[in-house]
Amino acid sequence: MGRVVITGGSGKAGRAVVADLLAHGEDMLSVDLARTDAVACEQLVADLTDFGQTIDALQGAEAVVHLAAIPAPGLRSDSVTFAVNATSTYNVFAAAATLGLTRVVWASSETTLGLPFEREQPAYAPIDEEHPLLPETSYALSKVVSEEMARQFHRWTGIPIVGLRFSNVMEPHDYERFPGFWDDPQLRRWNLWGYVDARDVAQSCRLALRGDVGGAEAFIVAAADTVMNRPSAELMAEVYPGVEIRGELGEFETLLSIGKARRLLGYEPAWSWRDR
Repeated sequence: MGRVVITGGSGKAGRAVVADLLAHGEDMLSVDLARTDAVACEQLVADLTDFGQTIDALQGAEAVVHLAAIPAPGLRSDSVTFAVNATSTYNVFAAAATLGLTRVVWASSETTLGLPFEREQPAYAPIDEEHPLLPETSYALSKVVSEEMARQFHRWTGIPIVGLRFSNVMEPHDYERFPGFWDDPQLRRWNLWGYVDARDVAQSCRLALRGDVGGAEAFIVAAADTVMNRPSAELMAEVYPGVEIRGELGEFETLLSIGKARRLLGYEPAWSWRDR
């Protein structure tokens, strides 16, 4: 593969993706609003809400991994979060089409599925990609809108556009906080006790870049387990007793199904807090 541009390369997920792709011999450019010493590749400072800067950033690339965004609800005003995320994603998709990139991989979100499940409970569990999209924040709505944009840009151009619905991204030092969740299952019920290690985020991006995946697909990307030390079935019975459980659950099995990512991308989580 030719040059790969990583947008948001200075962020938590971005740093892991850059490190992983460099380790696999990719030619890389990291694009972000700020530089960081934690990224060992060429860096470009650019604002992706500006289409001209986005074109310049992707010039000469074969593919892009678009991670740049306001990364969660509540960090900025609702209108700013929506505008920044939707506009920057539109610009990346449009620049990829204009420049003839061969693939776009981008960060969607688990929040599209209805998190934090306060207005409506999950329709069933484990949740998979067939679950209704129920955005509850402007952040989640920006991701749902971007998934529709992905479908339209693919329809117009034929470029594969792979959306990865990341769970709550964790680095190894974050695992120190997990015991604080165990006494009260309500603390982390908002995403069905899910998480994903940043290094597995990186794995999923690499597989999405190289995999035989067409169209405008979306994949849930989570760890194979939950953040909890209690069985998943027990958690669901206590917190969501009326929610249908589909299939048999492993003891600590994730309630954010990664079956599609396993099947079509070859994704297999390599990291768990239980191995620390």
